This record gives sequence, structure tokens and C-alpha cells, in this order.
Amino acid sequence: MSISRQNLTIVIVTLKSEKVIHNCIKSINQDIPIIVVENSDDKKVKEALESKYKNVECLLSNFNLGMGSGCNIGIKYSKTDFVLILNADVTLESNSLNEIFNASKSISEFSILAPINSDKKFPNYGFINKKKSLSINSSPFKVDYVDGFAMLINKKQFKDNNFFDENFFLYLENNDLCLRTKNNGGSIYIVPTSKINHSGAHTVDLEFKDEIELSRNWHWLWSKFYFNKKNFGILKALKTCLPTYLSSIIKFLFYFLMRNNFKKKIYYNRASGFFNALIGKKSWYRPKI
Repeated sequence: MSISRQNLTIVIVTLKSEKVIHNCIKSINQDIPIIVVENSDDKKVKEALESKYKNVECLLSNFNLGMGSGCNIGIKYSKTDFVLILNADVTLESNSLNEIFNASKSISEFSILAPINSDKKFPNYGFINKKKSLSINSSPFKVDYVDGFAMLINKKQFKDNNFFDENFFLYLENNDLCLRTKNNGGSIYIVPTSKINHSGAHTVDLEFKDEIELSRNWHWLWSKFYFNKKNFGILKALKTCLPTYLSSIIKFLFYFLMRNNFKKKIYYNRASGFFNALIGKKSWYRPKI
């Protein structure tokens, strides 16, 4: 089940990422097609990217649909068997793709592959058993989940195009996909010889950092509750999220008294994200950008 340049497409989901995406695109071989899914109706972004890069096609979603929905658009639009999802703030090292191509020849079957983050302090993979130790060498190794900023999807392993759960707007859509993959008998691998660089939380222009921070806080707790309720039940969701919800209310009151408006909004958004998930509302919050 080997991967090559001929059966691979790169998908990058963006929103106000014009200033950061160029390093990502330039790190990818020019003979590999790239689909950029811009979560807006910004025709200038589309025209600029497609005129600058011959291997880029930019799709406009017209609305901010979120990460999972944007990825689904790119995956379903692609014409290859394999799709590598990248965040706009990720760059590949010079041999990253060749190492993935070589590794795929030695693995009999896989649903998801991922390169490894070059910063060892922030591993982009994990295990459900947190105590599991691992001795890393040059061989691909199985994991329980990988982070969504760099993950390669084997489309044939997903029946009925059942990729990302579009109820997630932001956060944990990758964990949910990986958990479903494992439960359905699929396998997930890290390729340790294929390295990527991830700057982290820089996919959107820093001009909008406050709005993005508010959005992150709302969606983190919404997604955390929804993920746990969906996969493990309501009691697990409450046990996991209720302490953070109560802490957020206390911190909101504290910063309200201290007249720190931004901090107050952060903890209000955390509490609001939990409450909306608890009463079954969709992840409706959108950053004002």
C-alpha cells in the first residue's frame, strides 16, 4: 500500500492565513497537488494563491465552517487515494515526504500515517494508556492518535467518506477520527524519520489574536464535553469538564471585580462553551474576524 507523488494530495484549511501559508506551500514539492480550503468567500486569497503557485487550487467555503468540515471538503474533492492534511503554520523538511513514501512500502495496511514533530517537547501523537513508554528508532510505530496539524489519510479505509465529524468546529476532531479508526480495526502510525516543523497557533494573522483566543476558549470546552459524551457517555463528560466549568465561573467573577475585560471574556467563553454543549447546542460560536 505504497504512497507516491502520483497518488497524494495535500489539503490545507485556512482562514486569514495569507501571511503564514507561503512557507508551508514552498516546503512541498511542486509536482504534488495542493488544495487550499479557505474558510471564507475571499476571492482575492484564491486569486493570489492560484496565480503564485501552479500546483495550488483554492476552494472557497463561503462561510467559516471549521477545521473538520474544511478538511472534509478537501479530502472529498481530491482525486488521489491519499491525502496529507497540514496546518498553514507547518513546514516539511526536505526529505519528509520521501520518508513517508519509503515507510508506506513496509507497512502492510494503515488508515492514518503522520510525520513526527521536530520539537520533541511537543509530540504530535499519543496513547490512550498515558503510562505507556516507547523506545523510538527509525521504524514506523503504532499510536492511538495523532494531532490534526499533520496527518495522512488513506481514503480507501474510510467507508462512506466518513472522515471528520463536522459537529466539531475546532479541537478534538482529529482525536475523534483516530478513536473511530481504532474502534473500526484501523491502524495509525507515526513515521519518525519524516519530520515537520509546527510553529503552533499561528495559522491566523496575529492581527486577530484576541478574537482567536476567545474562540479557542469557547470551543475547547465545547469540544471536550461533546467528545467525551459522544465516545464515553454523559458521566465521563461531566467528570472531565465540570471542574473546569466551575473554575471558569470563579475566575470570571474575579476578573470582573478586577475590571480586566479581556480575561473576563476568556473565562466567560469557557463557561459558555461548556454550558452550550451541556444543553445540546451546536458549536455556534465564531470569531469576529
